[in-house]
Amino acid sequence: MTATPHWLVDLDMHGIAERLKRLREERGLTQTRLAELLGMAARSYNRWERGGHVPSLEMLIKAADVLQVTLDELVGRTEIRTTPSIRNAELQQLVHDVDELPDREQQALIVVIDGLVKSAQVSRTVSRRAGAKRIPGRIRG
Repeated sequence: MTATPHWLVDLDMHGIAERLKRLREERGLTQTRLAELLGMAARSYNRWERGGHVPSLEMLIKAADVLQVTLDELVGRTEIRTTPSIRNAELQQLVHDVDELPDREQQALIVVIDGLVKSAQVSRTVSRRAGAKRIPGRIRG
Protein backbone atom coordinates (compact mmCIF):
# COMPACT_ATOMS: atom_id res chain seq x y z
CA MET A 1 0.00 0.00 0.00
CA THR A 2 1.38 3.42 -0.96
CA ALA A 3 1.28 6.32 1.43
CA THR A 4 -0.67 9.44 0.55
CA PRO A 5 1.71 12.25 -0.46
CA HIS A 6 2.08 14.84 2.32
CA TRP A 7 1.08 17.71 0.01
CA LEU A 8 -2.20 15.93 -0.76
CA VAL A 9 -3.10 15.54 2.91
CA ASP A 10 -2.84 19.29 3.48
CA LEU A 11 -5.12 20.23 0.59
CA ASP A 12 -8.79 21.02 1.10
CA MET A 13 -10.33 18.88 -1.65
CA HIS A 14 -13.81 20.34 -1.13
CA GLY A 15 -12.32 23.82 -1.48
CA ILE A 16 -10.58 22.84 -4.71
CA ALA A 17 -13.87 21.54 -6.10
CA GLU A 18 -15.58 24.83 -5.21
CA ARG A 19 -12.79 26.91 -6.71
CA LEU A 20 -12.82 24.85 -9.91
CA LYS A 21 -16.53 25.46 -10.30
CA ARG A 22 -16.29 29.16 -9.48
CA LEU A 23 -13.38 29.76 -11.86
CA ARG A 24 -15.04 27.76 -14.63
CA GLU A 25 -18.27 29.73 -14.30
CA GLU A 26 -16.44 33.08 -14.10
CA ARG A 27 -14.77 32.24 -17.38
CA GLY A 28 -18.05 31.27 -19.02
CA LEU A 29 -17.08 27.65 -19.58
CA THR A 30 -19.29 24.60 -19.35
CA GLN A 31 -17.98 21.48 -17.63
CA THR A 32 -17.88 19.79 -21.02
CA ARG A 33 -15.85 22.57 -22.62
CA LEU A 34 -13.37 22.75 -19.74
CA ALA A 35 -12.98 18.98 -19.86
CA GLU A 36 -12.19 19.25 -23.59
CA LEU A 37 -9.58 21.94 -22.92
CA LEU A 38 -8.04 19.67 -20.27
CA GLY A 39 -8.11 16.66 -22.62
CA MET A 40 -10.35 14.55 -20.43
CA ALA A 41 -13.87 13.13 -20.28
CA ALA A 42 -16.61 15.48 -19.07
CA ARG A 43 -17.75 12.82 -16.58
CA SER A 44 -14.33 12.71 -14.97
CA TYR A 45 -14.23 16.48 -14.70
CA ASN A 46 -17.70 16.48 -13.15
CA ARG A 47 -16.35 14.21 -10.41
CA TRP A 48 -13.69 16.81 -9.65
CA GLU A 49 -16.27 19.54 -9.13
CA ARG A 50 -18.39 17.27 -6.95
CA GLY A 51 -15.33 16.38 -4.87
CA GLY A 52 -15.72 12.71 -5.76
CA HIS A 53 -12.31 12.39 -7.37
CA VAL A 54 -8.96 14.01 -6.65
CA PRO A 55 -7.15 15.40 -9.69
CA SER A 56 -3.51 14.44 -10.12
CA LEU A 57 -0.88 17.11 -9.65
CA GLU A 58 -0.31 17.12 -13.41
CA MET A 59 -4.01 17.78 -14.04
CA LEU A 60 -4.19 20.46 -11.33
CA ILE A 61 -1.33 22.26 -13.07
CA LYS A 62 -3.09 21.92 -16.42
CA ALA A 63 -6.37 23.21 -14.93
CA ALA A 64 -4.56 26.18 -13.37
CA ASP A 65 -3.04 27.01 -16.76
CA VAL A 66 -6.35 26.75 -18.60
CA LEU A 67 -8.19 28.78 -15.93
CA GLN A 68 -5.34 31.32 -15.86
CA VAL A 69 -4.61 31.15 -12.15
CA THR A 70 -1.59 30.02 -10.21
CA LEU A 71 -1.51 26.54 -8.74
CA ASP A 72 -1.46 28.11 -5.27
CA GLU A 73 -4.64 30.04 -6.12
CA LEU A 74 -6.35 26.92 -7.47
CA VAL A 75 -5.60 24.77 -4.43
CA GLY A 76 -6.40 27.51 -1.93
CA ARG A 77 -2.94 28.30 -0.59
CA THR A 78 -3.40 31.93 -1.65
CA GLU A 79 -6.45 34.02 -2.48
CA ILE A 80 -7.45 34.17 -6.13
CA ARG A 81 -6.13 37.49 -7.35
CA THR A 82 -5.55 36.68 -10.95
CA THR A 83 -7.98 38.20 -13.40
CA PRO A 84 -7.56 36.52 -16.76
CA SER A 85 -6.21 38.82 -19.42
CA ILE A 86 -8.18 36.78 -21.96
CA ARG A 87 -11.40 35.40 -20.49
CA ASN A 88 -12.00 32.88 -23.26
CA ALA A 89 -9.89 29.84 -22.38
CA GLU A 90 -9.82 28.56 -25.96
CA LEU A 91 -8.60 31.92 -27.23
CA GLN A 92 -6.02 32.00 -24.43
CA GLN A 93 -4.69 28.62 -25.60
CA LEU A 94 -4.52 29.86 -29.19
CA VAL A 95 -2.58 32.93 -28.05
CA HIS A 96 -0.15 30.63 -26.29
CA ASP A 97 0.19 28.50 -29.43
CA VAL A 98 0.62 31.54 -31.68
CA ASP A 99 3.33 32.88 -29.39
CA GLU A 100 5.46 29.89 -30.38
CA LEU A 101 5.12 30.52 -34.12
CA PRO A 102 7.84 32.28 -36.12
CA ASP A 103 7.57 36.09 -36.25
CA ARG A 104 6.50 36.14 -39.89
CA GLU A 105 3.50 33.89 -39.18
CA GLN A 106 2.64 35.92 -36.08
CA GLN A 107 2.61 39.11 -38.15
CA ALA A 108 0.28 37.50 -40.71
CA LEU A 109 -2.12 36.50 -37.93
CA ILE A 110 -2.01 40.01 -36.47
CA VAL A 111 -3.14 41.41 -39.84
CA VAL A 112 -5.99 38.89 -40.06
CA ILE A 113 -7.15 39.42 -36.46
CA ASP A 114 -6.91 43.21 -36.79
CA GLY A 115 -9.10 43.04 -39.90
CA LEU A 116 -11.70 40.89 -38.13
CA VAL A 117 -11.81 43.19 -35.09
CA LYS A 118 -12.17 46.33 -37.22
CA SER A 119 -14.90 44.69 -39.30
CA ALA A 120 -16.82 43.75 -36.15
CA GLN A 121 -16.45 47.28 -34.78
CA VAL A 122 -17.77 48.81 -38.00
CA SER A 123 -20.71 46.38 -38.01
CA ARG A 124 -21.59 47.27 -34.41
CA THR A 125 -21.40 51.00 -35.15
CA VAL A 126 -23.60 50.66 -38.23
CA SER A 127 -26.13 48.55 -36.28
CA ARG A 128 -26.27 51.10 -33.45
CA ARG A 129 -26.78 54.00 -35.84
CA ALA A 130 -29.46 52.12 -37.76
CA GLY A 131 -31.20 51.29 -34.48
CA ALA A 132 -31.02 54.90 -33.30
CA LYS A 133 -32.69 56.12 -36.51
CA ARG A 134 -35.60 53.72 -36.00
CA ILE A 135 -36.44 54.86 -32.46
CA PRO A 136 -39.82 56.69 -32.63
CA GLY A 137 -39.82 60.21 -31.28
CA ARG A 138 -36.05 60.53 -31.39
CA ILE A 139 -34.84 63.80 -32.82
CA ARG A 140 -32.03 63.39 -35.29
CA GLY A 141 -29.57 66.22 -35.39
